[in-house]
Amino acid sequence: MSATSVLYDAPGARAKRRNILYTIVFLVVFALAAWWVLVQMADKNQLASEKWSPFVTDSEVWTTYLLPGLGETLKAAALSIVIALPFGALLGIGRLSDHSWVRVPVGAVVEFFRSIPVLLMMVFAAQAYAQFTNVSSDMRPLYAVVTGLVLYNASVIAEIVRAGILTLPNGQTDAAKAIGMRKGQTMAYVLLPQAVTAMLPALVSQLVVIVKDTALGGAILGLSELLSQNRTITANYGANTIATLVVIALIYIVLNFILTTFASWLEQRLRRGKKSTGAVLPDVNAGTYVGDGSGI
Repeated sequence: MSATSVLYDAPGARAKRRNILYTIVFLVVFALAAWWVLVQMADKNQLASEKWSPFVTDSEVWTTYLLPGLGETLKAAALSIVIALPFGALLGIGRLSDHSWVRVPVGAVVEFFRSIPVLLMMVFAAQAYAQFTNVSSDMRPLYAVVTGLVLYNASVIAEIVRAGILTLPNGQTDAAKAIGMRKGQTMAYVLLPQAVTAMLPALVSQLVVIVKDTALGGAILGLSELLSQNRTITANYGANTIATLVVIALIYIVLNFILTTFASWLEQRLRRGKKSTGAVLPDVNAGTYVGDGSGI
């Protein structure tokens, strides 16, 4: 009898053979598709060495275009993340408020900005900065991109925070109330620390989205981010569009891989920390920390 788990039955001999067959068929189809793409690129002279060699032999491609573009991408993404994370957490907590005068307007704000395309918010923000502020034209694209990313992603993060807190057992809140903790203390010392680990994968996915969505600012608003450098590199290095886009795509892959790897490390560290120490709760009567929170 084959081994089983809670989530699925382990495949038997026939299922294993079928899976191997599917894998072989997929690899053959993938190889044929890759071969066809390479043939088409060769016919269009896109595999010529002069189109790829500048990224290896000419350092100015990196120092003048790619690295400055990457810097603008990281700047826009970092500003958006730093603002959107706490803003989204506050909105998510606000949606859980017992007071309808807080919960209802916060919910309306979250649903409103979550329903609007982020590109539309960037364009709107650019026009608003142009008409109602003194922000210079050089800084306006960065401001508009950050504004659009913050409004949209803070709303999404708010839903992630709300869902993460709601997944915790009701006994956590009941136990906190039993020892006299107010709701703010329960949220800060009991619910949020435990929900962070559950929320982390979804939060990281949203941070990756922020990094990639900075490219919208380059395409529409003229932000000199990484992807927008494709136009200038192509103009200066002989119409090597395919090669440039491949290199830029690889940079995005490496950047997001670093981000997800760090998040995985952080998640494992948080899980180990909880196993070893547990949540630390304040003694609301004496003003000191007691216990390890294992009973909550």
